[in-house]
Amino acid sequence: METTKLANPGPLGLMGFGMTTILLNIHNAGFFPVETAIVSMGIFYGGLAQVIAGILEFRKGNTFGTTAFTSYGFFWIALVGIWYLPTSAATAPTDHTFLGIFLALWGIFTFFMFLGTFKANRGLQFVFGSLTILFALLAIGNITGSKAILNIAGFEGIICGASAIYLAMAEVLNEMYGRTILPIGAPKGSNH
Repeated sequence: METTKLANPGPLGLMGFGMTTILLNIHNAGFFPVETAIVSMGIFYGGLAQVIAGILEFRKGNTFGTTAFTSYGFFWIALVGIWYLPTSAATAPTDHTFLGIFLALWGIFTFFMFLGTFKANRGLQFVFGSLTILFALLAIGNITGSKAILNIAGFEGIICGASAIYLAMAEVLNEMYGRTILPIGAPKGSNH
């Protein structure tokens, strides 16, 4: 019986997450207002591409990848909804305190996902560790109304997004060349 090798959907999900996170956090750092480029990336690459990657991780039997990519894909779609649904007469805008609570809940989810990365490579640990910090900063910044904390979150978010892009490209290049081109750090107890 021949088995078909499935492609690794991880780099797609990581790129969707990483690029969208960098764009939004360039805004949070204070460089640009929320522009169409951020919203479009939030819906299509951060949102739909990650959901697709999550579905493909399901096909591979990867519970962590399915949960992470599908959840964060829908996070981006929900965030865009929070920004734009208030333009409807049927919905009220979300105030900053409640947005902070929304972000805090995502931070709690991310912290538990971070605990799951202790069985994974160091690159993934860094992505989820820095994302946990990002959600904490964004939640605190929104709840307190502190623009300074939100700006700090922006810079931290750029680092988080860049780490996801690095991990995505490491997975692609390392697979293509059949050896380590970009190191990702093997998990403890691994012989890799």
